[in-house]
Amino acid sequence: QVQLKESGGGLVQAGGSLGLSCAVSGRTFSSNTIGWFRQAPGKEREFVAAIGWTGGSTYYADSVKGRFTISRDNAKKTVYLQMNSLKPEDTAVYYCNRWTGYGNNVLDAWGQGTLVTVSS
Repeated sequence: QVQLKESGGGLVQAGGSLGLSCAVSGRTFSSNTIGWFRQAPGKEREFVAAIGWTGGSTYYADSVKGRFTISRDNAKKTVYLQMNSLKPEDTAVYYCNRWTGYGNNVLDAWGQGTLVTVSS
């Protein structure tokens, strides 16, 4: 069984930066693509970024391309999301999960997420 725990959210001003972490427990971490997703109030959950198991393949939503960077440390079983040049529209609860590679399809139950609030 794989469990994922997000952390690092908080309140930041527009233009600022924030780093999120996704700690993964379970034996299959290193062989999976891990994705970050977010859900803003009143909106559907959306894909943000993902990284392949070697770290060589990364994927980004157009809305965050050039501002967010995803990385992973397989030894620590952790995936990171560095968010720069944050905008108020980045405000959301951010989640991580094992991504199937298609839309918002994931392999595990959603965790609690971590709230990111960007003030204008």
